[in-house]
Amino acid sequence: MRLSATDVYAFQALGFLGSQDLGRWISSDEISESTGVHRPYLVRILAALTAKGVVKSKKGIGGGYALARKPHLISLCEVVRSIDGPVAPLSCISLNWHDACEEEDRCHARATVYTRMRDAMLGVLQEFSVQDLVTDAKQGVSYGHCLTHLLKPNA
Repeated sequence: MRLSATDVYAFQALGFLGSQDLGRWISSDEISESTGVHRPYLVRILAALTAKGVVKSKKGIGGGYALARKPHLISLCEVVRSIDGPVAPLSCISLNWHDACEEEDRCHARATVYTRMRDAMLGVLQEFSVQDLVTDAKQGVSYGHCLTHLLKPNA
């Protein structure tokens, strides 16, 4: 699994949203200004998070975005799945998007390596929540620097 720029931007936005007072609707302009995420890209990220129930939105005057639940109740696994879809490295071991393989029953790598990779990734992402991102947001930590450290395929 690799983090994408979209994941990093989503983490930054969610940390910011989670650091706001409960019940306060935050405009996309304010989120963009506070996080440094360009508004058009941010709106697409927020739409994906809203569609999956991580964020809620309200249109009109006084509207905006807010977390759908308290930050500690939103796992990073839920966030990554909202942005990227399956966490599993292969569909033959995916818990939610399983696609059977003809070698499935006798594939040693699937039964050991691939399954453990999936379980490790899921375990870590489920262990942490948006609350962990809020900690950084409250300290003024920017994830913008993470963008220069994203690994590229064949790096």
